Amino acid sequence: MNRNLWLLTICQGLFLTNNVTFIAINGLVGLSLAPLGWMATLPVMAYVVGGALSTGLVAHTQRRFGRKASFQLGLLVGLASALLCCYAAYSRNFWLLVAATLVAGYYNANAQLYRFAAAELALPAFREKAISLVMAGGLIGAVAGPNLASATRSLTAVPFAGAYLALAGVALLAMGLLAFIDFPAAPARSGASSGGRPLGVIMRQPVFIVAASAGALGYGVMNLLMAATPIAMQVCGLPFSDVAWVLEWHVIGMFAPGFFTGHLIKRFGTLPVMATGLALNIACVLIALSGVEFKQFLAALFLLGLGWNFLFTGATTLALTAYRPEEKDKAQGALNFCVFAVLAVSSLASGVLVTTQGWTLLNVGSLLPLSLTGLALGWLAVSQRRPHRV
Repeated sequence: MNRNLWLLTICQGLFLTNNVTFIAINGLVGLSLAPLGWMATLPVMAYVVGGALSTGLVAHTQRRFGRKASFQLGLLVGLASALLCCYAAYSRNFWLLVAATLVAGYYNANAQLYRFAAAELALPAFREKAISLVMAGGLIGAVAGPNLASATRSLTAVPFAGAYLALAGVALLAMGLLAFIDFPAAPARSGASSGGRPLGVIMRQPVFIVAASAGALGYGVMNLLMAATPIAMQVCGLPFSDVAWVLEWHVIGMFAPGFFTGHLIKRFGTLPVMATGLALNIACVLIALSGVEFKQFLAALFLLGLGWNFLFTGATTLALTAYRPEEKDKAQGALNFCVFAVLAVSSLASGVLVTTQGWTLLNVGSLLPLSLTGLALGWLAVSQRRPHRV
């Protein structure tokens, strides 16, 4: 861990502070403002839809202006969108809140590349550990996000408006820290091969297909259950302090393994670690189906976080083997688009299912994408064991 990696780790933590706070409050603010109950998680969905729509633009700015300038632009958008969310809460304008979170998706799409930038700040032999350790910076968000939402809930006359103001300050702090990070220069490009292989060729590789599908589906299941949790707990009569506690331990589960996930991948391989993450997600669903008391929410969401970390860190490490340095911008953009597209669907489904069908059916439905993830991992494991024809 060098200075650049430590600073990027803190920036990752501040990014997750933004994400966790958004998850903690956007569904509840949306529920209080939405014309219909099933629309409650539309602001959460807009955040990831904005990320999906921004992946191409982010890839272009990363390629044109480099890591630092693009990351700073993302933080500037994050600052502006937080202020716009605050105004939407004050004016009780639901559709303005949706629009503001849609704009915030640009920051989301930018910061999702922190994990790839981490691999570029370390020696090749340590890139798995660099990715894992920078993602461990999300522990800052695990503690800061729920406590920020809880502490600022009644800071102003309008519930949670103070939380949006606090997020604007978080973005300013991240901009200051990012200014001190030195990113390596982009690989030199020349001639017809400057952009590497066509994106279609890259995406047809089995390793890319599995990295993209496992990362997207794993993230989608995590988002499906996490976005619904504040609403489900409120329906079950649990106080917001319990919601904040559950979300805090969920995000600790997401990022605490970052201190050793990279070691596990080096020791046992990428696919076994991803398979372990899948098993933890299934355990989460089984616990969630066992009851709706505080202890079930706490245990299920903690295991959900652990499972996400193993799956997503593994998928990111696996993806690094699917493209060359000169292909990174378009390949990473495609990977993030897959993630955001699934997140958009899961965010909308989360609100619709939890408000119309209930927490139980939501968990049962999550078994389908988990099964598809298991099939993808099994397919790649079998294909890698087959002898290559010369």
